[in-house]
Amino acid sequence: MTDTANAPRTPLTLLGTGAMGTALARVWLAAGHEVTVWNRTAARAEPLAAEGATVAASAAEAVAANRLVIACLLDDASVGEALDGTSLAGRDLVNLTTGTPAQDRARAAWAGERGARFLGAGIMAVPPMIGAPGSGGYVFYSGSAELFEEHHETLAVPSGTRYVGADPGFAALHDVALLSAMSGMFAGIAHAFALIRPEDIAPKDFAPLLVDWLTAMAPAAHQSAEGLQSGDYTRDVVSNLAMQVAGNATLLRTAGEQRVSPELLTPYMELMERRLAQGHGDENGTGVVELLDLRGR
Repeated sequence: MTDTANAPRTPLTLLGTGAMGTALARVWLAAGHEVTVWNRTAARAEPLAAEGATVAASAAEAVAANRLVIACLLDDASVGEALDGTSLAGRDLVNLTTGTPAQDRARAAWAGERGARFLGAGIMAVPPMIGAPGSGGYVFYSGSAELFEEHHETLAVPSGTRYVGADPGFAALHDVALLSAMSGMFAGIAHAFALIRPEDIAPKDFAPLLVDWLTAMAPAAHQSAEGLQSGDYTRDVVSNLAMQVAGNATLLRTAGEQRVSPELLTPYMELMERRLAQGHGDENGTGVVELLDLRGR
């Protein structure tokens, strides 16, 4: 048997020591990895020196220190600026910077032209979840499968990992898709609290009801997925589109009575009405996806 507990830890370079970068660096350091850090504002990297990190004077110096280079910067432009003029030949670049699928695909090609392997990533966590067992946080990765397999043990130290394919843009796409769904949920939560705000209803008493209801409704995503794959949005429909559109009138009337703007709801309702007008009243609500797809227009 191999004693993995005492096996050498892969040294790594981390570009960016903001809140997320610092959280990542601390977990890798605590696990015994040699970590070289760089930050554009040098003072923000200095606290990590007391915890064992080596602070590089430049991004080029940091990249030269280790084969595994992890970027956790503000945006894609920041990655380009930091790495401009550095030698990436033989390096493994893991981009934890939040970006778009197209940006990560372009960055992968850019890295390949400079002799580096590339992994795009999407962090599904906030800094306090990093290194916290049971937090539920994880990171999407996509791009070089060989790079992911080789460095999986290191990448898994601060958070769970989910490899989602060879396309370097898929990690960002998964990340943004989930964040977009979250934004819609937050919009609904805000509207719900706005409705009860004028009344003698304590938000703290209402919150558990809201959480329970959203939790009960969340599995509808599985029905939507099945419909999108089969192309049939009429299977096992409980509340069809015609009924939902009719019910929207009550939602809007209540918003008016409570003097709450319906602007968080109306864009979706308008899509529902358009789909209904096309003759799809017997579907569930998934068919609105067809209206959002601009590729055929």
